[in-house]
Amino acid sequence: MLWHVVNRLRRARTLDEIVVATSTAALDDTIDKFCQTYNVALFRGSESDVLDRYFRAATDYQAETVVRITADCPLIDPQVVDRVVEAYFAQDCDYAANVIQRSYPHGLDTEVFNYSALAIAVRDAKTPVEREHVTPYLRDSGRFALRNVPCEVELAPGYYRWTVDEASDLEFVRAVYRCLGTTQVFDWRTVIELLDAHPELTEINAAVLHDAGYIGGARANRRSSVAAPPTVANLRS
Repeated sequence: MLWHVVNRLRRARTLDEIVVATSTAALDDTIDKFCQTYNVALFRGSESDVLDRYFRAATDYQAETVVRITADCPLIDPQVVDRVVEAYFAQDCDYAANVIQRSYPHGLDTEVFNYSALAIAVRDAKTPVEREHVTPYLRDSGRFALRNVPCEVELAPGYYRWTVDEASDLEFVRAVYRCLGTTQVFDWRTVIELLDAHPELTEINAAVLHDAGYIGGARANRRSSVAAPPTVANLRS
């Protein structure tokens, strides 16, 4: 699953580097080996304090801006990532995302924020939810300028769940890849077309509660996340 996330993000135009931020737990040694095999930058930090992990990863890789993609989104679309990054730079804000008011399918989640805001969050965020889920303090504290990035098209009513928290989510994603193949990076609209043609696929994980991973707290702590600092125009050589 992580391979799909990294492979897709490598198609994004706005990213300078992809960094997999995982924990120092022995269980995550396999992620370390994955990154060595596929030449992906890696940072290892706290297992439970993922906010601190992100901050230390951003510090180590000197990221002025961080794009947060969680590793449970194997259908992440590089064009959506680019759209959110461009929206962030187009407006004076500290945080831009397509999740403040969700209009994209859940699983295309993209968050962009600056290093200064992240430094404030890692210093002042106190609750376990804020420390584990990285960005609640940025969105909810009222201290930062936010921008929501809505979907560019209006989708049919309903809830599209493309993230992987439960076994049925994984079954759904595997079904999508069986239908569309793994040799090319198809976009999110192609997945919508597939689901329109085969609505039975949406029933595979229809029973999973929306944002189950967030509600589940520590039970759903991600083994890895992907932090990718985007290209800043004035730093290009």
